[in-house]
Amino acid sequence: MKILVVDDQKEVLDILQILLTAEGYEVILAKNGKEALENLKKMELDLILLDVMMPQINGYQTCLEIRKISNVPILFLSAKSQDSDKTLGYSYGADDYLSKPFSYNELLNRVKALIRRYHVYQGKNKKTSHLKYRNFCFDEQNEIVYKNEERLELTETEYQLFLLFVKHQGQIFSAQHLYQTIWQENYYYGANNTVMVHIRNLRKKIEDDVNHPMIIKTVWGKGYKCDA
Repeated sequence: MKILVVDDQKEVLDILQILLTAEGYEVILAKNGKEALENLKKMELDLILLDVMMPQINGYQTCLEIRKISNVPILFLSAKSQDSDKTLGYSYGADDYLSKPFSYNELLNRVKALIRRYHVYQGKNKKTSHLKYRNFCFDEQNEIVYKNEERLELTETEYQLFLLFVKHQGQIFSAQHLYQTIWQENYYYGANNTVMVHIRNLRKKIEDDVNHPMIIKTVWGKGYKCDA
């Protein structure tokens, strides 16, 4: 498993390399966003750990550029810990956000969960199947969604959310259920905002009118559902 670690502080890179290598991961280091993008174009990665505060190209901008060419999971590591910072990170396409300082156990748990989700949901050992819903077609083998035969650029988290909703049309999912199912972590205060931001990002890509969603609807006081 290859993990790209991006941070402008050498001591942070060294510590994370030691920690992750000890867990059996192959670690690639980059000290800025430009190097991160160069590495991504040369190799397949299983996860990117991305710092936010970097010179030239910050983490948010780097994440945006990564999302133009890859759906690899991205975990932000940042000293910026406000909910608004996390919301901004998710809006740029991150899958998870961990505030500094953090414990090594917490980091490793997030790393393992993101990589597990990425590979399990890719369906590498599944037979090719195509699920159709309205004017959408899901290629579950390759984890791709087409709308009117045009490929949608969804992140891995957005894809899994959309697939879950479509496979359970009409069922109402609470934010807690969605978080525990998709993120595969225990629900915590603030996770509702994480779910909300990802659904908002998904709606921007699948709805004809994001202000009047007709596919993924909010059921006030209960959660969300996909219209049958």
